[in-house]
Order: sequence, then C-alpha cells, then structure tokens
Amino acid sequence: MVKYVLAKDEIRVRFPYSAQKENVLQFSMKINIDKIPKEVLSICKKLEDSNFEAWIVGGSVRDLLLDKAPKDWDITTNAKPDEILSLFSRAFYENAYGTVGVVPYETDAELENTAEALKVIEITPFRGEGIYTDGRRPDEVIFGVSLDEDLKRRDFTINAIAYNPIKDIIKDNHEGLKDIESSTLRTVGNPDERFAEDSLRLLRAIRISTQLGFFISPETLDSIIKNKEGMQRVSCERVRDELIKLLMTDVPMLGFLTLEYTGLLAYIIPELRLGIGMTQTKAHSFDVWGHLLRSMQTAADKNWDLDMRMAALLHDIAKPHTARWVKATNQNSFHGHEVVGEKVSREILSRLKFPQKQIDKVSKLIRWHMFFSDPDQITLSAVRRMVANVSRENIWDLMNLRVCDRVGSGRPKEDPYRLRKYHAMIEEAMKDPINVSMLKIDGKKLMEALNEKPGPKIGLVLNALMAEVFENPEINTEEALVSYATNLIKLDIKELKKLAEKGKLEKDKKEIAEVQKINAKYKVQ
Repeated sequence: MVKYVLAKDEIRVRFPYSAQKENVLQFSMKINIDKIPKEVLSICKKLEDSNFEAWIVGGSVRDLLLDKAPKDWDITTNAKPDEILSLFSRAFYENAYGTVGVVPYETDAELENTAEALKVIEITPFRGEGIYTDGRRPDEVIFGVSLDEDLKRRDFTINAIAYNPIKDIIKDNHEGLKDIESSTLRTVGNPDERFAEDSLRLLRAIRISTQLGFFISPETLDSIIKNKEGMQRVSCERVRDELIKLLMTDVPMLGFLTLEYTGLLAYIIPELRLGIGMTQTKAHSFDVWGHLLRSMQTAADKNWDLDMRMAALLHDIAKPHTARWVKATNQNSFHGHEVVGEKVSREILSRLKFPQKQIDKVSKLIRWHMFFSDPDQITLSAVRRMVANVSRENIWDLMNLRVCDRVGSGRPKEDPYRLRKYHAMIEEAMKDPINVSMLKIDGKKLMEALNEKPGPKIGLVLNALMAEVFENPEINTEEALVSYATNLIKLDIKELKKLAEKGKLEKDKKEIAEVQKINAKYKVQ
C-alpha cells in the first residue's frame, strides 16, 4: 500500500519497501468450501467424475482466502475444449484461447434470479503461451501442459494460486499465500517479462494493490516505472475498464497518487498533471491536483457512484487552462474554468470511450458546478433555471458535487447554512405547482361534460372545484367533479367568483405550509 503525507501545498508519496503494513489482512490457509456456490462445485465435480482435473484459479481463490466474495469464477482443467463441450449441455466456445463458457442451468427461467457472476462460468484448459508481439495477446497458445506450467503464465503471485474443491487441495507454486499474508503484490517471475506480455498489467498492479490495500513489491514497482511507456500500446477501452475499477475502490486517491508516482498517469489522464503545484485562491488549502484527489476521495467516502467520482475528479480540470495571475489579490483567478472544464472533460471521457450518456451527465455536472452564491440573493426562478440546466434527475448529484468540492477544499463542514438553504430552495422549486392542473379533469373535458362554450365561467368553476378538493380530497375524480361542476355552473358570476377566490386562498395557504415544512426539514428560514 502507498504511504503518503498530505502537506498543505503538495502531496509527497512514500513507498517504504521494507515496511510492514500496520494492519495485515487476516486470511485463512484453508478455504471454506461453503463459500463456493453450488453451481461452481457442480461443474468441478462433473469434471473430476469424468477423470479430469478441476481447479478454481485467479482472483476468485485470492478473494476466498481473504474472506471476500469473488466477483467471478474461473476454472482450469486438463480437459481440452471439445472434451469440455461434450460434458455440458449448455456450453459454447467462441475464442482462440480454449475458454469454454458453461451455463450451469438447464433452462433460461433458472437464470432470471441468478447473480451475474454465475450465469456463465468459464472453464479454460491448462495452457502455455508463446511470445506477446502486440503487448496484449500471446501469438501462440499451447494446450496439453500441466497445471504448473499454466500457473507460470499468470500475472501476480496472489492470482496464481489454484484450489481443487473436490479434493480440497491448494496449489501455490509462487508463494502467493505468503504474499497475501504480508499484503504484498508481486509478479510471477520476472516483472519485466510479465509487463511486456501485457502492458495493461502495469495499471492492473496499481488497481489491485489499491483495491486490496497491498504494498507493491520493490522490484515490481521499479518495473512499472521502467516499463510505463507500454501503456501506449493498451487500447482505450481496456484502460477505461481498469480505471473504473480503480475509481470504485475505497481509496481511489491512493491509486491516483501511485499512478502519478510511477508515471502512468501521463498515459491515462495527462490533463490532471497540469494541476500539480497550481496554487488556488485562499479559500483552498491545496493545489488543484490535491483538491481534485480529495474531492474524488470524498465521493468515495460517501460511497457515491462512478458518475459522482468522475465528476469530482474532473470538476476543476480546466483551472490550469484558465489560470490568470491577479496582482491586486496576489493569487490566481480561474474565470470560466467550468465552461472550459465541460469541453476538456468531454474530450477525456470520449478518448477513454465512456458511454455517451455518461459523458453528457458528468460534463454537465462540471459545467454547472459553480452555481453557488448567496442564497439571499438568488431567486426561485434562478433555481428553477438551474434545475432545467442539469435536469431534475441530476440536480441532487450537482449538490453532492458541491459537497465534494467543499470538503476537497479543506473546509471541515460540508453542510453550512448556505448549502442547506440551497437544498431547501431546490426542493421548493421542484415541487409540483399547486393549481387546477391537480384536478382529475381539465377545461376541455369540463366544457364537453357541461355543454359549455369557452369563457371566464369555466376558469372560475375550475378554481371553485379546487377549493372543494382541498377540503375533500376524495372527490378528486372526473365523475365527482363533473357532478359538482353541474351545480356550480348554474350560479351567478358573483357567487362563482367568491368560490373561485376561496380556492385561490386555499392554494396560497397550502403553498406557504409546504414551504415552511421544507425549510424546517433543512433548518433554514
């Protein structure tokens, strides 16, 4: 795990190669078979009963040892693809790497309420691999090798542990158990060779170490720095997928610190590096880089979703682009950074091949994150315009982004009066208007039912009906309202105006009561 010191104006990263982690993760040398789903055990048993070997491998074994729930399940065997296909009625084979997908259910109906990780379980024959010319895939795959040979090709020692649940045997040729016990991430064999085979492993090493809270071993860390240029060969889609996993860890800030320390950040989101050392206004305790990391970490601490974490990480991405030194105040000004930030964030997320819907939402939040000002000077119509700008669906995420921004600036309170006041104003602006549109009948239908022509009496009748509905909500049905309206339309215009005015007064009272309730909720006036 990266040890770090947070200074006021900078972030310095320390990698204590020989230091022991303070709280070593507890794990068992013996796997609890009860934690393995019956679907996985059933596949392993069928392979073993057919005189083949069946081993669970990779991250699923590691997670079982750490008492974590595996996100997916991988099985390896000495059976060849055609032999695997012959054993399972619902299996498919659509790749050049020997991996057979098995659906462990007889019918589609059984799949409906099944966890995603168990809908298809992958079985791969033991295999060796040739050289990796493209830095991603082996030029040649060799079947018929032993389990020992198969484990040698894997990326990290903690992912090179195999477990046979039928015979209850753990196979650990590369001291993966020892590395789990000491919370250490290291490659299987020579790190330069492992990273040359697949350069995405450079980023995976940082993501996995962040996710698990593991140290990166000295030789592995040095190799990441040495081979960082390999990131240029990795597709944007693969980088995006690993980046998402990193952002969704508990401590993404540590991951990004490590990306910068190793030099990988320059190949992923180089725009972030422009904020290192970029001082801000006196309202901020940290430079732009430190502020963005803390804002992102705040979103993670709140367990907010990916969109919020990305928006927090990128919300001030354009400050270096818009920085202007103001001599009078002796500090930088970043006028318009939110407008430029929308453009820059779109470029970053498009480059990384994020879905367009996600790009639109995150960049929109960045565009409008500077909405905040004195609530005593903001009108309700201005708040309504803001809701329209970001949409009702996203307005509360915009408020959450404001929380990330504030906490990331080094301010201790995340819900000051002004912020709570704005919450109240937003809720007031978003509540459904109290007017005749609440009635279960409109003017057109009313005229048809009463055989009346358009005129002022129809409007008065609708307002009078609203007064009745306020007193007796149960009559708000089309049939009952027509019945009431039949009598109302017979009244003279003066009497009808009195009833309509009563409806308007009741409407005003109800609106005031609702606003008072909202203000009480947020403890504002």
